[in-house]
Amino acid sequence: MKKSLIALATLGAFADAAQAQSGVTLYGLVDANIEYVNKVGAVPVAANNFNRGPAHSVARLDSGGLSGSRWGLRGTEELGDGLKAVFVLESGFSTDSGNLQQSGRLFGRQSFVGLESDSIGRLTFGRQYTSTFDALANFSPAAYSTQYEPNVLQQGPNYREDNTVKYTGKFGPITAVAHWSFGVGVALPATVGVATPIGGNGEVPGQFRRDTGYGAAAAYGAGPFGATIAYDQWNPTIGTGNGAIKKASVAASYAFGPAKIMGGYRWGQQKNNADVLIQRDDFYWIGANYQLTPAVGLTLEYNYDNLKSLFGDTHVANPWQIAFIASYAFSKRTDVYLSTAYAKNAGLTMESLATTFASSLSVGNSYALANGQSSMFGAAVGIRHKF
Repeated sequence: MKKSLIALATLGAFADAAQAQSGVTLYGLVDANIEYVNKVGAVPVAANNFNRGPAHSVARLDSGGLSGSRWGLRGTEELGDGLKAVFVLESGFSTDSGNLQQSGRLFGRQSFVGLESDSIGRLTFGRQYTSTFDALANFSPAAYSTQYEPNVLQQGPNYREDNTVKYTGKFGPITAVAHWSFGVGVALPATVGVATPIGGNGEVPGQFRRDTGYGAAAAYGAGPFGATIAYDQWNPTIGTGNGAIKKASVAASYAFGPAKIMGGYRWGQQKNNADVLIQRDDFYWIGANYQLTPAVGLTLEYNYDNLKSLFGDTHVANPWQIAFIASYAFSKRTDVYLSTAYAKNAGLTMESLATTFASSLSVGNSYALANGQSSMFGAAVGIRHKF
C-alpha cells in the first residue's frame, strides 16, 4: 500500500511538472553558407598594431547568412484575470564551429522573464533587444540579415543589452516600447582612432550612469501602411568617464500586392567622456521585398551614410552599400538563398572605423577593408532550416 502511494505521489509530481511546462516551446534555426569576399584586410586592433594589412580574397564557410543560428525556449503560464508569466531563453551559436556567439554567453541572444497583461502590456527583465531594434524590425528590407545588412551602423553595437527592464504595449494599431538598461554589457576593444576600450557592464556603486542605456519607440501599422519613430542612447565607459551615443530614427513602409517598399532615416551623434564630438552622421536606407512566386522571394536594399564628422575629420568619404537577396523555399521550414552585396568607402555591412569594426568582431569574420582599398564585394549561397 505504501509503495502504491509513493508511486502515485511520484506520478503526480511528474504530472504537475508536465502541466507547469505545457506552455514551453523549444524552437530554433540553423543557417550556414559558403561565402566569397574580396579585398579583405584584418580588423585593426592592438594585436596587429592597428594595421589592416594587404588585400586578400577569401572563401569560407559561414554561420548565419540570412539569420543568426540559434536555439531557444519560450513559455507562458496563465495566472488568471488576463495576466500571465512569460520567459525567453535564446542561445546563439556558430553553425560552422559549434561555438557560442555573443561573447560566449549561453543565452546571448535573449534571456528574460516577466509578466504580460492583455490590457496593460508586457514588462520584462533581463537581456533583451532595444526599443529601436523592435521598432525598425519591420522596416529593414533584409530583415536584419546577419551577413550584409548594416545593423551596427544603423542602430549601434548595443542593439542587445544586459540588465534591461522593458515595457511593450499594443493599443490598437499602435505598439509602444520603452527600455532601461542598468549596464549594457557591450565591450569593444581599442581600435584605430580609439585609444581605449569602449563600454562594459556598468552597475558600479557610485557610478549610476556608467554603461547605462535607454530608449523608446512607437510603431503604427494598419492595412498596407506602417510607420515608426524611435530614440536610443548608450552611455559607454570611455577612459575614466562616460561617453554618450545617441540615435534617433524614423521609417515607413507600404505594401501592395506581392511587393513591399520601405525606407528610413537615422540621426546619430557620439561624444566621448570629455563631451568632445567623436562622430556625427545621417544614415539612410531604402529597399523592397517582392514575392515573385509562393516559393521565390527577392530583396533589394540600398544604404548610405553621410559622415559629417569622424574623429574631427569632416571630409570622410561617405560609405554606401547595395545588397540583393534571392531565396527559394522548399517548405515553410527550409529554404536556400543567394546573398550578394557591394560596398563603397567601407567593407561589407558598411564596416569601418565608423562602426568601430563591431560587426566583424561580433561574427568573427573580417569585413575590414585592406590598406589602400575603397570597395568590397561579397556573395554567398546557403541553406536555412527552422524548427
